[in-house]
Amino acid sequence: MTDRYAVIGKPIAHSKSPLIHGLFAQATGQDIEYTAIEGPLDGFADTVRAFIAAGGRGMNVTLPFKLQAFDIATDPMESARLAGAVNALKFEADRIYAQNFDGLGLVNDIQRNLGVLLTGKRVLICGAGGATRGAILPIAQQHPALLAVANRSADKAHELKADFAAHATLQTGGYADLAGESFDVVLNATSTGLSQAELPLPAGVFAPGALAYELVYGKGLTPFLKQARAAGVTQLVDGVGMLVEQAAEAFEWWRGVRPDTQAVIKRLTVPLE
Repeated sequence: MTDRYAVIGKPIAHSKSPLIHGLFAQATGQDIEYTAIEGPLDGFADTVRAFIAAGGRGMNVTLPFKLQAFDIATDPMESARLAGAVNALKFEADRIYAQNFDGLGLVNDIQRNLGVLLTGKRVLICGAGGATRGAILPIAQQHPALLAVANRSADKAHELKADFAAHATLQTGGYADLAGESFDVVLNATSTGLSQAELPLPAGVFAPGALAYELVYGKGLTPFLKQARAAGVTQLVDGVGMLVEQAAEAFEWWRGVRPDTQAVIKRLTVPLE
């Protein structure tokens, strides 16, 4: 019997997840059906339960349902508990298991695909929202020399420092607090890649040889990447590798087999222009 999986979000027509998981299944010989579901804003839980009743085995969750997915989980894993958000669900008997693979996908892309080891590096995350919450623990587990979070509202960044105190040592503040500091890896986890707004980054924030990583994908040279390029950064990357790597984590969690990601990343990569 073909096992059923899906991605749920609103909007969802743009999602690459059906293509990605279809390619994974083909490459690994897994008999699955993977579809996209546009969930109603006021009926997420009912939509998930209907999918389970129809034989669904697992789901990826994208905006705006990551918080609601956490609420319906019976068994949230540590990654989901710390992030307070979920991007993958697994259904077994009457249990709903929940994971957040976004941060792990990011780390895997940086280290495995880009060859940038985070151990001993100075790492800056711009933004203090859900994407940052999901990234903090996986990055901290690589033992960077410094992990900093900067946000337009410094108070929101400071909240993360308190929330993760038992798991990671964070330097937090506003963008002005970065003056005089430089970082080996700078990650843009804000929505500016979609809004086309610039970040108020002080001069010198990009260290020589730095990696500038835009978490959104397929948007070309975003304002953040343009800022990095103007500062002399040559390693400019968007989030397509993160997208594929987090999908691979979910696929392995569901199916017990690890798909190769390289061919899929290559297929989805759009040159930055």
